[in-house]
Amino acid sequence: MRKKFQKSFDELVNENKENLLRDKDALEEIERKLEDRQVVEDVQHA
Repeated sequence: MRKKFQKSFDELVNENKENLLRDKDALEEIERKLEDRQVVEDVQHA
């Protein structure tokens, strides 16, 4: 039998988002990756 999940997908997403918002290092890493991606897209469209 499959194990039933205790939390819905939306609950897990919200919990993960709250954890990330409390984690400064993770936020800085996400911002860095977004900036890097934006630079690559700008170069490709130039």
